[in-house]
Amino acid sequence: MKPIFLPDVESHPEPSPVTDLIRVAQSAGTEYPQIWHLFAYRAQATAYLGAFTQEIMRGDGPLPAGIRELIAAFTSYGNDCPF
Repeated sequence: MKPIFLPDVESHPEPSPVTDLIRVAQSAGTEYPQIWHLFAYRAQATAYLGAFTQEIMRGDGPLPAGIRELIAAFTSYGNDCPF
């Protein structure tokens, strides 16, 4: 994978479950969401962002979770951003 645009973030993760996920994905040679580096860099600060995202994407709402995922994937595609 290409490095992200924030090399200090990518190279200085805090110990966290996300850091473990990154290492497992890297060891296996699989791709993973680059935002994981931000979550690993400041695990305590980004915990709220993760909770917010889960609630928006999977919580009760007028659209089923699958449709919300489809909208997110379509938007990411339009922005040339892997989802």
